[in-house]
Amino acid sequence: MKRILNRIFSRMVMTCFIVALQLAVVLGGIISLQYYYIYVSAILAVISFLVVIHLITKDTNPDIKLAWIVPILVFPILGGLLYILYGHVLIPKKLKRNQLRVREQEIYENVYGDNVCSSEELSSDDSYRLSKYVENYGRGPIYKNTDVKYYAMADDAWPDMISDLKTAKKYIFLEYFIIDHGIMWDSILDILKEKAQEGLDVRVMYDDIGSIFNVSKYYWKELEGYGIKCIAFNQVVPFLATIFNNRDHRKIMVIDGKIAYTGGFNIADEYINKITIHGIWKDAGVRLYGDGAWSFTVMFLQMWNSVRYVEGSYNNYKPDMEFDTSCKRILNGYVQPYRTSPLSKEVVGENIYIQMINDARNYIYIFTPYLIVTNELMSAMKLTAKRGVDIRIVTPAIPDKKSIFRLTTTSYRELLAAGVKIYQYTPGFIHSKCLIADDKVASIGSINMDNRSFYHHFECGTLLYKTSCISDIKKDMLNTFNESEEIDANWCKNNLSRITFLDAILRLLSPLL
Repeated sequence: MKRILNRIFSRMVMTCFIVALQLAVVLGGIISLQYYYIYVSAILAVISFLVVIHLITKDTNPDIKLAWIVPILVFPILGGLLYILYGHVLIPKKLKRNQLRVREQEIYENVYGDNVCSSEELSSDDSYRLSKYVENYGRGPIYKNTDVKYYAMADDAWPDMISDLKTAKKYIFLEYFIIDHGIMWDSILDILKEKAQEGLDVRVMYDDIGSIFNVSKYYWKELEGYGIKCIAFNQVVPFLATIFNNRDHRKIMVIDGKIAYTGGFNIADEYINKITIHGIWKDAGVRLYGDGAWSFTVMFLQMWNSVRYVEGSYNNYKPDMEFDTSCKRILNGYVQPYRTSPLSKEVVGENIYIQMINDARNYIYIFTPYLIVTNELMSAMKLTAKRGVDIRIVTPAIPDKKSIFRLTTTSYRELLAAGVKIYQYTPGFIHSKCLIADDKVASIGSINMDNRSFYHHFECGTLLYKTSCISDIKKDMLNTFNESEEIDANWCKNNLSRITFLDAILRLLSPLL
């Protein structure tokens, strides 16, 4: 009961209530002008017409254009106005300005250093096209000298994270979409407090929307009271045109620039199965030890400086470390951390997934919690299956969001008809965002297969080329197929007997969800 009441009176619910009141006031104002209705409606209709022209000429995904144009044409009085309020990628001017300064500093200081490899080292391999693209557009330098450990479950990563945090000597940086009180966060927070008291540079950045149900509005002030520098990213303001879309969805932990964690899991107890909401929560991640960890250090500092700019050289954070060259794991393969941003017109996350699918020769396996694919991604998967590549996708059997799950299942028939194999993870909810192809390349990170991740969120991940842990990823995927239910035409007939009007509306509006 207490949890339910907390949800009802949470900041998110109260914010939505205040925004709804403001919308009601706007509608009331329009209605009150009924004597001038002809003139008001004509002005709003012209606005909608201009918005449609703008969308037609705009360089963006056709699915997103259609998702806005149809409702605007159906409701021309309010459609254009709603697009003006909510249809843009709106980034605060301060964030834009700081990101430009960060980019200039990155170029001026050559922040990635001398340990960076070139994509030319992969030029004899199919991975060259992918690595070259990410090198150019994902601000993703390539590294050797990096030990990579794969975690099939966040449960396994958590003890290692605790152990590594205790070894910190200079700094600890955490950037997560969600933090929540409980066993996982409390155990980490205890270490952060201790390290801050010892004089280490300890910083935490969490997304205000992602954590809105979990922490108070000024929780960042509480953390700063412990000596922990903290930012609540893009704090929610209950205003009608508030910027909800552009969230920091990244998951990064960095320790002394030598160790970095990334993947799909946040800092909350459901991710390590200390509480059960949607069955077993399966989430994957990786631990980087070595040169590749520096790239995540740079990512964090750049995001931090984008919100709260701090003068100073990145070189102050560079680790001094040498590697045992006899260690085969260290010398085996390459890692390429990357990031995506709604500030860029380049849809890096989606393009990486499409390129991996197009490059696959024998197989490509995919874990994704949401399968709300664009036309380009759908075409790539269908064509890859039709040319004989073994393409398999695992989605959850127990959803965390029923409407999104319903959208996911509407893609099944089309993919199955092309030869794509689909599985549902029956033990619970799979939140992993992983792709692996041909025993050569894998991607693990925070990017879901939906428009929100591709177009609206700040995201991150890492590409692995011929690293030892790729065999661990493949083993986990094969085991997961065995734990899951394979979807076939009969399953679709029994569970997706007909496409309802609601399904059609959800499919149309899916790019906006």
